[in-house]
Amino acid sequence: MVRQMHNREIHSAPPPLDESWWEAVMAEDEAKSTITAAHRPTSVNASQRASHLHPPDSPSVDWPKALDIYETDQTVDLLVTNYNRGGLLVAGDGLQGFVPVSHLVDAPADVSDSEDWLVGYRDHSLRLKIIECDPERGRVVFSERAALADPGTRNYLLQRLLPGDCVTGVVTNITDFGVFVDLGGVEGLVHVSEISWGRVHHPQDVVKVGQDVRVFVIHVEKERARIALSLKRLYPNPWETAETRYYPGQVTEAVVTSVVQFGAFARLEEGLDGLIHISEMDCDNENKQPGDLLKEGQRIMVRVLHVDGSRQRLGLSLKIAGDL
Repeated sequence: MVRQMHNREIHSAPPPLDESWWEAVMAEDEAKSTITAAHRPTSVNASQRASHLHPPDSPSVDWPKALDIYETDQTVDLLVTNYNRGGLLVAGDGLQGFVPVSHLVDAPADVSDSEDWLVGYRDHSLRLKIIECDPERGRVVFSERAALADPGTRNYLLQRLLPGDCVTGVVTNITDFGVFVDLGGVEGLVHVSEISWGRVHHPQDVVKVGQDVRVFVIHVEKERARIALSLKRLYPNPWETAETRYYPGQVTEAVVTSVVQFGAFARLEEGLDGLIHISEMDCDNENKQPGDLLKEGQRIMVRVLHVDGSRQRLGLSLKIAGDL
């Protein structure tokens, strides 16, 4: 169940969610696509499609049954038949599909060597829920973690959740493109662009697997069980008022957040990161690099060069003694 929920004002209008947002979700497990590729139909003819969904030596999927289980959010017990570094293959009673590593209850935080412990699942039975069922693509994806919630929970949450709600969930997976959060029976995605108003090197720098987080609901697509979430929309956009608080010539403290070849980024406050171009560093030696002067986490004094809140641009300088 959702542990906390209430409506709150949206600080800024959500951007339209095009398919590129959700393509990230489909890429969550590269192995998932690899597994299902051999099962995908090559013809639009229904009878031909059924014959191409699975290799001759593997059980076929009872698609009406699979769709019913998915739509009613029921649990099933299936046998683990094989594994690879991406997860487990499961089958039984007219069903077969893939369980991504990230959807196993006992998945370790670091799954880089997942095959070493996945072998222990072979020939064991798992209680699962179907989280994706696509007959056209020959894809059935299961989740052990989703099966911890009562049957029907996903549908209940999808009906209840509304854009603008603030809810509490648990971080279940972290990828390059964002963070997956379990809301108590259904997962939502915090895209990397919705993690912070400031720069984010990688989502794992902000949250950890297993962490309780409060998130803002941007969008709910009930038909496809897709929920877009945000961390940054829980807070006002600092760029909207940046020009009233910072001005050219102002000297203030900042914290270095990253050092790059052309300079460094420094944070004035949460969500406000500015660029110190290499030309604005005191490099008396032309062979000196930004990394020779600054380190991540270092506290420094900077001079504000320009502030553009509408474009979220902030220029900074280490040359404090410049024209003030």
